Amino acid sequence: MQLIPSGRLLGAKIVDLDLSRALEEGEVEDVVQALGRYGVVCFPRQRLTARQQRDFAARFGELEINVASGPYQEPGIPEVMTLSNIVKDGKPIGLSDAGQDWHTDMSYSTTIAFANVLYALEVPRRNGKTLGDTEFSSMQDAYDGLPDDLKKKLEGMTVLHDFNKFWEMMRREKGSKRPPLTEAQRKQKPPVSHPIFLEHPITRRKVLYANPGYSIRINELPQKESDRVLEFLFEHQLKHQYRYRHQWSEGDVLMWENFGTIHNAIADYGPNEHRLVKRCQVMATRFGL
Repeated sequence: MQLIPSGRLLGAKIVDLDLSRALEEGEVEDVVQALGRYGVVCFPRQRLTARQQRDFAARFGELEINVASGPYQEPGIPEVMTLSNIVKDGKPIGLSDAGQDWHTDMSYSTTIAFANVLYALEVPRRNGKTLGDTEFSSMQDAYDGLPDDLKKKLEGMTVLHDFNKFWEMMRREKGSKRPPLTEAQRKQKPPVSHPIFLEHPITRRKVLYANPGYSIRINELPQKESDRVLEFLFEHQLKHQYRYRHQWSEGDVLMWENFGTIHNAIADYGPNEHRLVKRCQVMATRFGL
């Protein structure tokens, strides 16, 4: 397979690799290493069934079945979830992932996420311009760029992450049809704590593991100081030099790792500019996390 770096801190393409077939173990390891090095990897011009997408994603670890996806799961293949703004017969066919602001998937879970695998079937366009890009920021480089005194101060501290913070933020989005989480769903996803600095299991570099989508408190600091430090970290981690933007095409399979990146789906398209993406979430079980 041929790997083409983006030229930025994040991002690469892997071409001439057919994801509809079973990958050899060496190919799987090459993809894992590419994810560690580049964070975000695109496999363009793929043609996959839901089952083939599921089988590809499952080569990298245990797959999540989302607690809130319900009717948006692929029939018979609950590991594949539909993300879309399309409405049929008055009902949305998928959950929207646009306008979520910056976050790291599954940081609210005791077992955190390794990677996302998204497959684009419909991409919105306006006047020939592609819409609905996805942005990423490198948390390995964001950690490296922190002031030394702040690194020393925060070393060994933990951050509380809460799924409901993110869900309620999405419910406040204009036109959102998301219901509130039920009490049973909230009990399935209680707040959890993780170290504010993780060791990346592939590169062994330190990463800043906090994000505005789910992080609500640095446990070892007083509330006001925690709020102030988190505000600084959220601003710092989005500096231009750490960021990369993916412009989608139909047939793209985009895979990114969640240890060392945060991401944001850009909501710059309207309800009649259709977007349809199939998603799998790979948990970090292969790394014992």
